[in-house]
Amino acid sequence: MVGGPVMTLIAPTLQAFFTDRLAQQRQASPRTTAAYRDTLRLLLGFVHEQTGRAPAHLDWDDLDATTITAFLTYLETSRKNSIRTRNVRLTAIRSLFAYAALRHPEHAMLIQRVLAIPPKRFDKRIVTFLTPTEVDALVAAPDRSRWEGRRDQMLLLLAVQTGLRVSELTGLNCGDVTLGTGASVLCEGKGRKQRAVPLTGPVEAMLRVWLAERAGCPRDPLFPTRTGRRLSRDAIALRVSTHAATAAQKCPSLQGKKIHPHVLRHSCAMTLLQAGVDTSVIALWLGHAGVRSTDAYLHADISIKEKALALTTPASARPGRYHPSDKVLAFLESL
Repeated sequence: MVGGPVMTLIAPTLQAFFTDRLAQQRQASPRTTAAYRDTLRLLLGFVHEQTGRAPAHLDWDDLDATTITAFLTYLETSRKNSIRTRNVRLTAIRSLFAYAALRHPEHAMLIQRVLAIPPKRFDKRIVTFLTPTEVDALVAAPDRSRWEGRRDQMLLLLAVQTGLRVSELTGLNCGDVTLGTGASVLCEGKGRKQRAVPLTGPVEAMLRVWLAERAGCPRDPLFPTRTGRRLSRDAIALRVSTHAATAAQKCPSLQGKKIHPHVLRHSCAMTLLQAGVDTSVIALWLGHAGVRSTDAYLHADISIKEKALALTTPASARPGRYHPSDKVLAFLESL
């Protein structure tokens, strides 16, 4: 007797994915767990709207490749997510399905089709960074007569000099700063990788003054709110944009530039690159997983390209455009 189609509920595997795979096996950070949670909550809500079935009653046949593709399209069209965000959501979904493949061989074909959905290509824009003049104007923008202004100036200066991500800045504690010989700041980056970033003399001197005024315990946040809580990512983004608007009044080149915390990280990278620091060292400085992530700064630095142009010699070949003689070659040339 031939049985009907296999019906396997998603709920048990979904729960095990978070408690077993992410928490126990991968020891994922709270940020990664939250990102995966939000993605799958959006997906289950989308399927519920499409089918009318409650998430607890969905089975794997409700999450085939067609449904997942429709969900990704929904993210772009209805939620107006960027292609980059769409691809991040797909990464979370693929992680769940890769885990499900080990638990549900009976759904191997369905799972393989979902895993075969490719990320979408997108145009990579040249990174935005600040010139030394613009950095000086931004750092000078906070009102140092106010406690918040002194905090913000220290935060901006540290961000530009160290290139820390905004999540790394919010996670800094007073005890993460080492002063004196080997002055540095210790942070925890992506994948829970810790790294120490050295401090320049002027930044160390300002940090010494700020720590004395801050008067916090080693485990207290380095950059708190008035009530002692940690500044959020949104709060730092707001402070950066507010001070950028103030700085633009005295530095016209800042007008029209969209300044956000990651621009400060880009500015640090460009300063290192223009000083002749090797890209492999910059990758270590910024906490990149590989050197390829640092290549974007090479593309953005026009001065490096100008130096390369100056080293070129006039070509000895006769001027003119190449014309293929064969029709097939001409077709390929036209693509």
